Amino acid sequence: MYWKLLYMERPFFSALLTLFFVFGCGTTDKVEDEIAKINVEVNVSRFDREFAEAKATDIPLLKKTYPYLFPKQYPDSIWNMKLQDPIQVELFDEVGKIFPNFDRESEELESLFKHIKYYFPQYRIPNVITMTSEVDYSSRVIWADTLLLLGLDNYLGSDHKFYKGLQNYISSNMDKKYIVSDVAGAFARKVVPRLSDRTFLSEMVYFGKILYLKDKLLPFASDAQKMVYTQDEFDWVEANEEPIWRNFIEQEHLYSTDKTLRLRFLDPAPFSKFGLELDNESPGRVGRYLGWQIVRSFMENNEVTLPQLLNLPADGIFKKSSYKPKK
Repeated sequence: MYWKLLYMERPFFSALLTLFFVFGCGTTDKVEDEIAKINVEVNVSRFDREFAEAKATDIPLLKKTYPYLFPKQYPDSIWNMKLQDPIQVELFDEVGKIFPNFDRESEELESLFKHIKYYFPQYRIPNVITMTSEVDYSSRVIWADTLLLLGLDNYLGSDHKFYKGLQNYISSNMDKKYIVSDVAGAFARKVVPRLSDRTFLSEMVYFGKILYLKDKLLPFASDAQKMVYTQDEFDWVEANEEPIWRNFIEQEHLYSTDKTLRLRFLDPAPFSKFGLELDNESPGRVGRYLGWQIVRSFMENNEVTLPQLLNLPADGIFKKSSYKPKK
């Protein structure tokens, strides 16, 4: 298999993309103008700072204000100990340094919420609660009905000292620039249904739908941010789209129900597992990227609304997508 290791210019493709932008930007601008007029109110409560600056006597009031953050089985003494724990105090201090305010993130969330209201007007905008989660990176964003909980200690920067024991594929996306992308992903998982078909293609398209939603909800984010990739990781998967696709076809992966394919190509991992010498050069989750390109191609070639897309079966999307990987 031939793998492109360096990014190569595609003059013809770039020219087509420019023409598409010129003729398509008018429609896009109109939509964005409409979205800009939508009124949303972003309510952010800095619980992380309130707790960090609290005294033992403040705990009863905090419990009354944020009852969902204080499990009833834990006595006040537990929270008092946490306030005095040196490691917790250092964690509070580090979060305060990286997030002395939340202004920029609030602006980005406001833009995201406006886009959500435009495409999904039935959804309520949640109240945003910032907190520390003892670096629970697997639950850094929790969207629960009217509440959006953000564990800011998971976004201190990929090289932060608190992340030294983590594998690079985990710590590389623990940066504040990925917060809004993670929030958009949490919303997308609420509205994109998992269908009964458990083929690898279906799983790819499921993640492709989530990423396509990010296209619409985060139009000004980079594709690397949408994938929660570093730029180098994104450049690699973009440059190698065609050989990745060829591998999937040659190995007859698309309609396979082998559960290990999800682990190899869809779940977070240090690299994707093709069984080749170049595996270590690849990022994980490359199957999500291909699912995204299939969904993008489908939406470019079919008159389908965003809500309609979400319930379409993967096989139908693939067959009508006219998808061809970029070479």
